Amino acid sequence: MSFWKDKRVVVTGGAGFLGQSVVRLLNTKDAQEIIVPRSSKYDLRKMPAIEKLIKDTKPHIILHLAAVVGGIGANRENPGKFFYDNLIMGIQLMEAARLSNVGKFVSIGTICAYPKYTKVPFKEKDIWDGYPEETNAPYGLAKKMLLVQSQAYRAQYGFNAIYVLPVNLYGPGDNFDPESSHVIPAIIKKCIDAKRNGDDSITVWGTGKATREFIYVDDAARGILLAGEKYNKPEPVNIGANFEISIEDLVCLIVKLTKYKGRIIWDKAQPDGQPRRRLDTTLAKREFGFEAKTKFEIGLKKTIQWYEQQL
Repeated sequence: MSFWKDKRVVVTGGAGFLGQSVVRLLNTKDAQEIIVPRSSKYDLRKMPAIEKLIKDTKPHIILHLAAVVGGIGANRENPGKFFYDNLIMGIQLMEAARLSNVGKFVSIGTICAYPKYTKVPFKEKDIWDGYPEETNAPYGLAKKMLLVQSQAYRAQYGFNAIYVLPVNLYGPGDNFDPESSHVIPAIIKKCIDAKRNGDDSITVWGTGKATREFIYVDDAARGILLAGEKYNKPEPVNIGANFEISIEDLVCLIVKLTKYKGRIIWDKAQPDGQPRRRLDTTLAKREFGFEAKTKFEIGLKKTIQWYEQQL
């Protein structure tokens, strides 16, 4: 019998990029009901709205995906908002879930919670070994407090809360708004817009030397649901794709896949962000058999195709 069968599942952020993928996959799992709360009805920054959500839906499981997110620029411009909104949503939602005896709470963390100079690949045990990269530290620390809360509530109340750390996401349906997008959609948009406009160059932030790991959104959704089904321990668990690519190589690959012929100008006055990112995913494989399946170039082609279809 499916773990999800006959369960009412609340997916906060279920209308977002990752949330839509999680909900699509959940729809194949025979859940009794999948509830996607909208902020217009349930403002998760306000406890009365959270209490109403839980009273209205009576969930067996909460998947807390809702977050205020963005790239380096958005984090730099909104540190207070990113800290407060992410912290207050998670803390109050988990407290209300505990008080209402919700059976399981899955917190989605962020790779931004890791210290700036974490040894590569990032192991879960290293998450407290330093301060996060400065440009996204308020966001990373707000999300990391949900790990503390999860562990504290498990220790004191026996509350089954787990904390999952996905690496950088990408895929169809990503945010392509230049004011708040992450690096992959930002570069795809720059290349395609430049092609359409006949521009002979694009400008990219930083030196290109920083490295990143990316996971296709559907793989991340599968990992989150596997953790929801099978993982019941206090330690955080990484969800990644087991590779690392420099931003320079990433930009060159997107340029090739979009068939953009212009020059790349590196704006070295802008920050690189964290120097390196790659997760150790041994724990996820051992505990619930998760491995990413989507090859990076194939995932990029699907993302580019999706964006072109929106134009």
